Amino acid sequence: MRIAIVGAGIGGLCAAAGLQRSGAEVAVFEQSPGIRPGGSGLTVFGNGLTALDSIGRGEAFRAVTTAEAGVLRGGQRRPDGSWLSTFPADELTGLRVVERVRLHELLASAISPDAFRLGHRVIEAAQDGRVTTIAADGARREEPFDLVVGADGLRSAIRASWPQDPGTVYAGYSAWRGITERPVDLRGEAGETWGVGRRFGVAPLPDGRVYWFAVLSVRQGHRFDDHAETLNELFGHWHRPIPELIAATPPSAIQYHPIEELAGRLPSFVRGRTVLLGDAAHAMTPNLGQGGGQAMEDAATLTALLSPFAAAAPDAAELKVALRRYDELRVSRSQRVARRSRAVGRLAHVPGRTLSSVRDLVVRATPASALRRQLAWLQDWTPPA
Repeated sequence: MRIAIVGAGIGGLCAAAGLQRSGAEVAVFEQSPGIRPGGSGLTVFGNGLTALDSIGRGEAFRAVTTAEAGVLRGGQRRPDGSWLSTFPADELTGLRVVERVRLHELLASAISPDAFRLGHRVIEAAQDGRVTTIAADGARREEPFDLVVGADGLRSAIRASWPQDPGTVYAGYSAWRGITERPVDLRGEAGETWGVGRRFGVAPLPDGRVYWFAVLSVRQGHRFDDHAETLNELFGHWHRPIPELIAATPPSAIQYHPIEELAGRLPSFVRGRTVLLGDAAHAMTPNLGQGGGQAMEDAATLTALLSPFAAAAPDAAELKVALRRYDELRVSRSQRVARRSRAVGRLAHVPGRTLSSVRDLVVRATPASALRRQLAWLQDWTPPA
């Protein structure tokens, strides 16, 4: 089975690794001249780890991460450091934090180097599996495939060609992300701190360095002249180690991006012999830390459904059944996660001090059993047999 995978992000690489392992011939088209991971760090929950196990990369992932993040005290705090809510520790035993570059490396290492078509921009993916690309030198080429996987991110060119494409929308807030250049002692605590229209998140990496993110309600398109200075103004008076994390990160390594998601739901992730996964299918806000996890679930699900016939030329009826099943399994779950993530963002960024104080009371009053159910639902996932 010949499969074209458009995009070499987390979802595309997971799909390529899993499908190649199942016997398929894969071609990974990436318009950049190299595999460049976006963002700085990534939190992977239990469902993502299950997906990585399913495609054969779980052991390699465990080798470059630790379970330390899951044993720290986590939850939501106020800027003065007082706790609003604490997550049940036994529901986070599979939680791991990884640098995106490390994750990309371990996924790419499982894929044949000959499979990568770097510097190739896909300009058309027909419903019958034909893919038209333009190389860096301007050469145009058309190739037939049994299946095309659109894993080309938030602004997916594959999705844009579909009549149901809802487009993207700004969530109302933007985020800075960074990794400290040296270890920082977290004193056994991580999680998020919520203020008025802003928040700060902390997650430890295996070598003691810390992945952090800061989020601010701000009008769309707003730009800051000096990110480090702005962060110090916004968060420099918050509880430790937040000021220390900002100081321990080189200003040149701080990334700033608007938070966007799909403007509406796609009724289907399948169109003919083309299928969407990851952000191309269900781009969501990062409030539940599930963007990467859902892409991993997509890839593991597609791999499991195609594995019985991946090593041979597929029967059209078999492929249609498999893609229909993929749609049934992935549309509902991923869009439900996206809705919950959006709701958390709206709660975290309620405007003004009065509503923020009410929000804090609501978070403080939320029973541990409700948090446990939420974490269990997110993580208790397995790929289809």
